Amino acid sequence: MWAAGCLASCCASCACEACKGVASGISRRSARLAYCGLFAISLIVSWLLRDFAGPLLAKIPWINTFTDTPSAEWFATQAVLRVSLGNFLFFVAFALIMIGVNDQRDQRDSWHHGGWMMKLILWCITVILMFFLPNGVVNFYGGASRFGSGLFLLIQVVILLDFTHNWNAAWVAKDEQFWYMALLAVSVVCYLASFVFSGFLFHWFTPSRADCQLNTFFIVFTLILGVSYAIISLHPQVNGSLLPAAVIAVYCTYLCYSALSSEPRGYECNGLHNHVNAVSKGTLVLGMLTTLLSVVYSAVRAGSSTSFYSPPTSPREESSRKSLLSKDDVEGGDDSDSDDDSKPIRRGGRHSKEPRPVTYVYSFFHLIFALASMYSAMLLTGWGNANMAEKDIIDVGWPSVWVRIITQWITAGLYMWSLVAPQIFPDRDFS
Repeated sequence: MWAAGCLASCCASCACEACKGVASGISRRSARLAYCGLFAISLIVSWLLRDFAGPLLAKIPWINTFTDTPSAEWFATQAVLRVSLGNFLFFVAFALIMIGVNDQRDQRDSWHHGGWMMKLILWCITVILMFFLPNGVVNFYGGASRFGSGLFLLIQVVILLDFTHNWNAAWVAKDEQFWYMALLAVSVVCYLASFVFSGFLFHWFTPSRADCQLNTFFIVFTLILGVSYAIISLHPQVNGSLLPAAVIAVYCTYLCYSALSSEPRGYECNGLHNHVNAVSKGTLVLGMLTTLLSVVYSAVRAGSSTSFYSPPTSPREESSRKSLLSKDDVEGGDDSDSDDDSKPIRRGGRHSKEPRPVTYVYSFFHLIFALASMYSAMLLTGWGNANMAEKDIIDVGWPSVWVRIITQWITAGLYMWSLVAPQIFPDRDFS
């Protein structure tokens, strides 16, 4: 028995050390990747508890406070919201702690990049404590999550607009005929994809025997928006380009498809409902992957952007930073990874005392994950609709439809505003 206990203790110790080593290796490579992994774990836990924790939650007296026991879907929604609330509080706490971190010599910089075993333990404790909260607090968070999810989608739209304009500017700056032709080719391909995809939307979501005026309006309006982008962008008084217009047109077409596919499965105008049994598993996996990829892209983009996501630096700090980087290149600095900010700069074997600004705003980075926690909870619960918290269903219901459509309209408005604003306010700098 003693030998068995010793062996079990050794195995547990080795497992903990292995997990710690893996976490440390990932964080050294990229702290952002490690946080994305933690968020992926939260998604998986939410999904599993949504589908299997209902009977257990029904036995907890401070959750099941009703004389008539609610439906299993209600308990599934509660499980998702409680995990999401724990995840939200975890990242909000880090966002508050990291406010004002502009230099890598700040002690909080090491908190951002290291201590992953402690972070994992704190995350688990935070999530577990959420299951001791009264229903009123969780229901309030569920209502607030709808607004937080909208803010997350809005940030995604701003990031997409920033990405398309930077992409176009980078290729135009090369000032070569090849890149101009590449811009035209990509733009044409994007517009063709948008029009062809719209044709499939008519086929899938406007059955001939059903009165589907709402779906027809959504699809036709999407096409009108796509054409409007090109017309406004090519107007001689507007400093626009066809590539951003084409990319935004494709994205709006995708939002239209996402909205229509989120219609209730029993809705007669949802032509995909006839294949529910065949695609339910694929929809579940695709929904999880899409959510994870959108969050990862938003967080990484926010972390690497050089626009308003980056920490403010004065001209002197920027000059010092460039000088410091050039000296590192000469003296063989090994800080090749852009996210490995915890390494001190060495010159002649000594630690540098010169300022070394962080490469992105840590507090905003964690805020992205906090809002994404709200967004993922809404997807898994049909935007807070307990009747939609069924197995193999993600992002289904009329709330999901209107959220997607409104997001499309906001995207269109922001893009058009980015084109016409310099003409309306010529004295302001919109760069």
